Amino acid sequence: MLENINPISPEKLAALCERIERKSAINHDDFWKYGVKRGLRNHDGTGVMAGLTKICSVEGYYILDGEKVPEEGILKFRGFNINDIIEACERENRFGFEEVVYLLIFGSLPSKEQLSAFRDTLALCRDLPETFIEDVLMRNAQGDIMNKLARCVLTLYSYDEDPDSVTVENVLRQSIQIIAQMPVIMCYAYQAKRKFMGKSMYFHADKKELSTAETILRSLRSDRKFTDEEARLLDTILILHTEHGGGNNSTFTSRVLTSSGTDTYSAFAGAIGSLKGPKHGGANIKVRAMLEDMTENIEDITDEKQVGEYIEKIIKKEAGDGSGLIYGMGHAVYTLSDPRAVILKRKAKEFASKYGFEKEYRLIELVETLTPDIFRRIKGINKPMCANVDLYSGLVLKILRIPEELYTPIFATARVAGWAAHRIEELITGGKIMRPAYKSIALPKKYVSLEDRTDSNSSSDVYVPTEQRILRKEDEKNEN
Repeated sequence: MLENINPISPEKLAALCERIERKSAINHDDFWKYGVKRGLRNHDGTGVMAGLTKICSVEGYYILDGEKVPEEGILKFRGFNINDIIEACERENRFGFEEVVYLLIFGSLPSKEQLSAFRDTLALCRDLPETFIEDVLMRNAQGDIMNKLARCVLTLYSYDEDPDSVTVENVLRQSIQIIAQMPVIMCYAYQAKRKFMGKSMYFHADKKELSTAETILRSLRSDRKFTDEEARLLDTILILHTEHGGGNNSTFTSRVLTSSGTDTYSAFAGAIGSLKGPKHGGANIKVRAMLEDMTENIEDITDEKQVGEYIEKIIKKEAGDGSGLIYGMGHAVYTLSDPRAVILKRKAKEFASKYGFEKEYRLIELVETLTPDIFRRIKGINKPMCANVDLYSGLVLKILRIPEELYTPIFATARVAGWAAHRIEELITGGKIMRPAYKSIALPKKYVSLEDRTDSNSSSDVYVPTEQRILRKEDEKNEN
């Protein structure tokens, strides 16, 4: 770590960091000047079209006469509306996560026989390699469980007899294995962390006949007990998090790594690192922290006026974490509604009344209702803002007594199915390594020998735009 470099004082370290920021900073106006689509976004906020996919469709607006027109959000897996999938599972009173995994990877809905065989395959693949639990999971248990997931996935490479082959057959084998093992790794990683924190661990033998949602709840409960209602609620969360298009950061990470020809374990570990970020999957933790802060600082969290005043303070950076953000509100694609949030809101309302979380549900509902108008009034930005999936997912997981450390790992456990589908699609239809262009705006500098080098002459901080450099060269030609 920099602070451990000797000798260096805190003052020198601060000055060093300030210098790095000054030399590395790029003028925001230059992105417009050179037509650079920062963050792979168009200037209106829409995503730059970077590829084609048959796996998922995320719709939140349409373009009319060059203008972005908001619409209710639509999410489709392989052409099937997510609402239809959820409604079918509820109507038929069955688990749907395994069916959705099959749909995403194989491209079609399974028959009863195919689904039964696939469930059996996933159950058989849950078993981890011999000594893996003791040698990998029980060691170095401190830290974020997302990092533990990434390390474990990378370590599985060493247990694979054919880890580097990128044939569809081999990648399919690896993907199904990892999809099956991720819930098990997550639950063992949590138990190892409990030991590190001085708490008791509990391990239960796997029951192959259980669904993924049932397996997770059974593993996390010391008494192994859960209701069918609880398991189906977790199943819904898993379904909603399995996939969200090729453009989301973690899936795009998986596709970028896949395009390089790297192995499955490296591609998924990179995607896990992406998902951990608070601007992506880690946002659910930020939402929980924000709601806890509100609960501590608002006298009555069911009072519209009090909640509205505190939201205003957060946006003005006078409260909360100082970011000015209302976590769980707004989305890169969805404008009027996020279909995942709509489903989870319905579920949260139903279960909040059964399990005694009415006040917390009321607070979240107020955040969703009040934030858009307050945000527009303070920021002067007149565009739609809807709740995203993270606003209600934390409450649902809390109702299910899922530990907060597992909120994002639950997300990863589901989303690995989407990563797998996109990796396979990239391998089949790709062929070129992804390499977007970055324009260099650094000035040419004259190298100064070490003995003559000082802070003032080692490099120049002056930036001269390209056009001015061209004009200078033209002037030099004319003078000669």
